[in-house]
Amino acid sequence: MFYKSTRNSTINVNSATAITQGISAEGGLFVPNEIPKITLEEFKTLAKMNYSNRAAYIFKKYLTDFTETEIQYCTENAYNTNNFENESIVEISHLFDGTYMLELWHGPTCAFKDMALQILPYFLTTSAKKVNLNKKIVILVATSGDTGKAALEGFKDVDGTQILVFYPENGVSPMQKRQMTTQDGENVGVCAIKGNFDDCQNGVKAIFTDEDIKKKLEERSLIFSSANSINWGRLLPQIVYYISAYTSLVEDNQIELGEKINIVVPTGNFGNILAAYYAKQMGLPVNKLICASNINNVLTDFINTGVYDRNRKFYATISPSMDILVSSNLERLLYHLTGENDKQINEWFTSLVSEGKYEVTDDVKNVLQKEFYAGYSDDEQTKDTIKSIYEQYSYTCDTHTAVAVKVYNEYKAKTGDTTKTIIASTASPYKFSASVLEAIDEGNKITDEYEMIERLNELAKFEIPESLAELKDKEIRFIDSVEKKDMKEYVLKKLGI
Repeated sequence: MFYKSTRNSTINVNSATAITQGISAEGGLFVPNEIPKITLEEFKTLAKMNYSNRAAYIFKKYLTDFTETEIQYCTENAYNTNNFENESIVEISHLFDGTYMLELWHGPTCAFKDMALQILPYFLTTSAKKVNLNKKIVILVATSGDTGKAALEGFKDVDGTQILVFYPENGVSPMQKRQMTTQDGENVGVCAIKGNFDDCQNGVKAIFTDEDIKKKLEERSLIFSSANSINWGRLLPQIVYYISAYTSLVEDNQIELGEKINIVVPTGNFGNILAAYYAKQMGLPVNKLICASNINNVLTDFINTGVYDRNRKFYATISPSMDILVSSNLERLLYHLTGENDKQINEWFTSLVSEGKYEVTDDVKNVLQKEFYAGYSDDEQTKDTIKSIYEQYSYTCDTHTAVAVKVYNEYKAKTGDTTKTIIASTASPYKFSASVLEAIDEGNKITDEYEMIERLNELAKFEIPESLAELKDKEIRFIDSVEKKDMKEYVLKKLGI
């Protein structure tokens, strides 16, 4: 298995190189040169495995330059009860008949990003050894809230690495901010950007492809890599939990082997739903992929019209991890849908930078609309959904998962489709306690974040994650804040250059 770039199909590198680099030199994203298949017989085999072994089975199909021992080392160190609440790694809650919440937030930072970012440090350090990379790896991360903490937790004190995380100053929840600014570790750094997530993401991408900076790093035996989902090593683990959930439901006699399901994903950067698309291409029986956005509904408009246009008002919402107008992983999908036409991808994404928009061909639009349904939820609709779920099912969900539920309910009412459905639940409600409480405990006057968590605990009746409870007494270590134009200088300063 080799990997090519979405912007240069002649590139042909192994997985270790793709993971170590993070992004191709010309700015393209690495994609596998083929998507391996899983047969129904293999699904039967997977159903009998634990999560770690399921992950290893799938990784072997993509990481063919890794030995079996190396893959087992990565999976066993990532997916265990030291990192996750129980042996199942993920939880599946039955919301109502034929609808299942895939709870991806039972890891150390209480968000779905843990599913990938607990294993990425093992992938990255193993890859570096395989390509004889005798350099310190500098990991740059742009976060809309959850990736930052998950990456910091995954890479803290990992030998041969240094990690710098950038987040939008007023674009994350108080709990997300506190998680990042109190982070332990000698090799970590956190900085707020005076702007939104797209500013953070664009700044990091610009630094990655800056030839002057790359030269300075080379002189000091440093190299950049990424923990964002632009890195294939970050996206690959996300494929696993969709396949794992399906096999678990088969094993639990909730669905028949081969029976199709729908998958609903709340997404901003398109990585989490792209992983579901890859799972479908591998053979996962999927009927419809349902893409749920908040009021920053650039993806909804794109899927429905074929026009991607980021020239619109940006909203700071109660689902901040989805406050994104430039969805990086869409580039991978479009590369596949155009028949790996790197020239077309370059044209569209150059237009996105210069004009803020592009329009795909009718052929691509038709395939998009066949594979995906798209909808969105504004903040009031999101809170109404949280309240409705709580009152009807005694189930408490966060502000991102509620977006997915709202869009799914809309899809079901519009189409009459009763296919059994998995909804990706992406974060613990305790991370967004103010908004969740506002929805289910109207009229409460609590303003202290930790009193909110205690009140939510009384209502939700499930345990407060220890990692969040202990933040109250942790020292804030990082207070830096810079203008987006100063990100380059900040990185160089932190690297001592």
